[in-house]
Amino acid sequence: MKMNRSTMMVAIGASVILITAAFALLAPYIVKFDPNEMHLADRLQAPSSIHLLGTDENGCDIFSRMVYGSRVSLMVALFVVLTSGCVGLILGSVAGFYGGKVDYLVTRFIDVVYAFPGFLLALSLVAVLGPSLQNLVISMSLTGWAGFARLVRGEVLHLREKEYVLSARALGAGTFRQLVFHVWPNLLGLVVVHSTFALAGTIIAEAGLSFLGLGVPSTTPTWGALLNSGRRFLSEAPHISLFPGVAILILVLGFNLFGDGLRDFLDPRQQTQKAS
Repeated sequence: MKMNRSTMMVAIGASVILITAAFALLAPYIVKFDPNEMHLADRLQAPSSIHLLGTDENGCDIFSRMVYGSRVSLMVALFVVLTSGCVGLILGSVAGFYGGKVDYLVTRFIDVVYAFPGFLLALSLVAVLGPSLQNLVISMSLTGWAGFARLVRGEVLHLREKEYVLSARALGAGTFRQLVFHVWPNLLGLVVVHSTFALAGTIIAEAGLSFLGLGVPSTTPTWGALLNSGRRFLSEAPHISLFPGVAILILVLGFNLFGDGLRDFLDPRQQTQKAS
């Protein structure tokens, strides 16, 4: 029963992610209107056969802006999680494998990063650096790696005492070889599962920054910016905020479902619990 439930969660989550990615990749071939093209005579129109999701206060087609906005959400989430995952994997592995003073210094550094609220720190950095895709990725990655590092460190502390690692060390394998060939392959499931939840969190954070006007430049359509523009017209044109809000909800739910289901297959701790 659990296996069927996990498979269904993975299937639903993967479907949502793949459909969103397909819309993002095929955006120029899907939409009929330029996302920044204004038609003031058509402003605040309700959904229709011409404008599938209606228009905003400038007469821009909301469907076009949402399709192009999915590119920003997925691109930022992907780059942030890749950067955070690589940094966290390296620092967490070094701390857990060497232990001692190295572990102490890295762990204290992680604690310092955790002391700052991630969203507020990213908001402050983007406000200083200026709105751009690059600055957005950098600011969110500066705190995102800490979760990966703490997770990897705890698992490496356990894996470094395994027989296959001790055997490789006894045969003269260096630290790099032990990590790459014996430790990291056993971390793959844990890191992949954590990455899916990190992607969901990053999408919410990016939408929040865009909502505040501190994401990418205003000429680039984003779901958070659509939410912000629609809040002034909730009574007369609720569709402006409704559709991007639902899109964020569905995509984040898709990543969470995918991660929950995937954990049953890839997370070693989940496998141990099921076996017991």
